[in-house]
Amino acid sequence: MGAYLVFLDESGFMLKGTVCRTWAPRGQTPTVYSRQRHDRASVISALSVSPRRQRVGLYYRVHAQNIHRDEVCVFLRQLLRHLRGPLVVLWDNGQIHKGDAMREFGARHPRVHFEYLPGYAPELNPDEGVWDQAKKAMANGRPDDLEELVLQVSHTLESLRGSTRSLRACIHNSDLPSFLA
Repeated sequence: MGAYLVFLDESGFMLKGTVCRTWAPRGQTPTVYSRQRHDRASVISALSVSPRRQRVGLYYRVHAQNIHRDEVCVFLRQLLRHLRGPLVVLWDNGQIHKGDAMREFGARHPRVHFEYLPGYAPELNPDEGVWDQAKKAMANGRPDDLEELVLQVSHTLESLRGSTRSLRACIHNSDLPSFLA
């Protein structure tokens, strides 16, 4: 039996929304109002590929504060409950992915093996495609407060989770060599 490939990454979503090009009637420039508050929601997610049938899945957790090693360990424990068998976690060289806590986690959970992607190569992590799609879907929106932002992020990621086609696109659009059937 093979191992699940799990591409893991974190990202932040600001209350001050992303603005992008949009459609409007000719001569009527659209106006997008934004808040000057800098509250943010931090999200950790994992894009998984099953060993046998190469099914893709998305797992995530939204936080109202920055993500630290403890939150990463909690998220990894949740992944272990959902995914049976060995896991190969591929992630960047971020400081929260290293250190004693991660070594101890790996020692306590022999089903998990960590592999680090090369530095300064986010194009190799398909989970970056999750952030790209989510932020595009939320562009030009304006949540009123942090609670509404968290709800919008969760709703957007749930929609993405339900689209196998979108999740596979994250993998195919990364610079990884093709490995899906």
